[in-house]
Amino acid sequence: MSEYTVIRDYPYPVAEVWHVLTDPEQVAQWTTTGQGGRPEGFAPVPGTRFRFVGKPTMGWSGVVHCEVISVTAPHAMRYTWKGDQDSDDVTEVTYLLEPLPHGTRLTWRHTGFTGVGGFAMSRLLGSVRKRMLADGLPAALEAYHAREVA
Repeated sequence: MSEYTVIRDYPYPVAEVWHVLTDPEQVAQWTTTGQGGRPEGFAPVPGTRFRFVGKPTMGWSGVVHCEVISVTAPHAMRYTWKGDQDSDDVTEVTYLLEPLPHGTRLTWRHTGFTGVGGFAMSRLLGSVRKRMLADGLPAALEAYHAREVA
C-alpha cells in the first residue's frame, strides 16, 4: 500500500488553523492552489458526505467523493476519498493538529492507495498537497488571522 504524509508548521494557534481547514468557505481558499477542488456539501461532522469539485482533466471528471469518518475538534479529522472511476481505491485522509510553543503543526496523511496506479496517484496527490499546504494554506491563514485580529 502507498501513502504520503505532509508535515507543516504554521505560526497560528490550533483554533485558527482548524477553522481554515474545516470552514467550507475557507477550505475553498486554499484547496484551489495547485489545482485542487472546492468542497460541496462539506461540514466537519461524522457521516457528512461531500465532494471536492475541481477542473476536469483527461480521464477524470474533476470530482472526488468523500465522507467524514471522525472528528475530534480542533485536533483531528478523518475522511474517505474516492475518485470518480469504479476502479479508484477508497482511501483515507487524516488531519492532525498539534500545538507548538509558537503555532501549530499540521500532519496531513493520505493512506490506502493500492497497486501501481495507486502508487502513481499517491505521488501526484502528494505533490499537489505539498503546494496547497506550502502556498495556499499559509495565505488563507494569514488573511483569516488578519481579519480576526482587526
